[in-house]
Amino acid sequence: MFQWQGITEFVAVAEYNSFTLAAKYLAISTAQVSRQINALEQRLGVKLLHRTTRQVSLSQEGQVFYQHCRHVLDGLNHAEQAVSQWQSQPQGKIKLTAPVTYGEQRILPLLNDFLSQQPKIELECQLTNQRVDLIEQGCDLAIRLGKLPDSSLVAKKLGTRQHYVCASPDYLNRFGTPHSLSELNQHNCLLGTRDYWLFEVNGKEKSVRVSGNLRCNSGIGLVDAALKGIGIIQLPNYYLQDYISAGKLVPVLGQFNQTIEGIWAVYPQNRFLSPKVRSLIDYLTTNLANN
Repeated sequence: MFQWQGITEFVAVAEYNSFTLAAKYLAISTAQVSRQINALEQRLGVKLLHRTTRQVSLSQEGQVFYQHCRHVLDGLNHAEQAVSQWQSQPQGKIKLTAPVTYGEQRILPLLNDFLSQQPKIELECQLTNQRVDLIEQGCDLAIRLGKLPDSSLVAKKLGTRQHYVCASPDYLNRFGTPHSLSELNQHNCLLGTRDYWLFEVNGKEKSVRVSGNLRCNSGIGLVDAALKGIGIIQLPNYYLQDYISAGKLVPVLGQFNQTIEGIWAVYPQNRFLSPKVRSLIDYLTTNLANN
């Protein structure tokens, strides 16, 4: 920083040919301008300005030094303008991670829409059901579902999800519709990674152990099985909405649906939330809210 002392004052005097006008432009005292330039000349060991009672002019050395200083200050101004533009117009690379199926069905289409509106943004998206260490992997952002464990990450709610129990009309015609949680043991309940389903009973979460002839870690696979009348499934709404609307799946046990869970954007609390990341979070919030 010591090398910069006196530079701004010198350039101002060189351009205004006056200590007084330079001081007024810089909003400092004439004495301060004089002190800074004297110190600059002493540091350089040359006379930069010729001073008389009537005028100020550049010495030969001052002319050379001024050209270089003007170039440096112009570069600094351009750098500040570039940063200001960067702040006002999001741009640059965003690295994020999201769960596989939810990412494919909900996040990636929105990311593509976001890119079409923000052509200066570059996205790198990793879909995985593993909980990625954001700091270690250099991720700016993660999309996570459900209850969040305690951590140092900052969480921003983007929307909500809710689990539904569904079966095809054909299955319900053949095997009947369950009306209580205890009746589930009479049905072919198709399982994901857990051997129990979660419900809400009298305001409290209740787990019910279920069983069936299919266990699969793919929600899409379970939906296909349910559509083919093989059994009953419990999955988040984003797997089921279109099929429920089309009448291909029928919700059951709706009075015991789980409490609505959050869909979250999480990011490191010690990382500056840049305009590019903030704009993406805002975009996802707008488009995922209650979806």
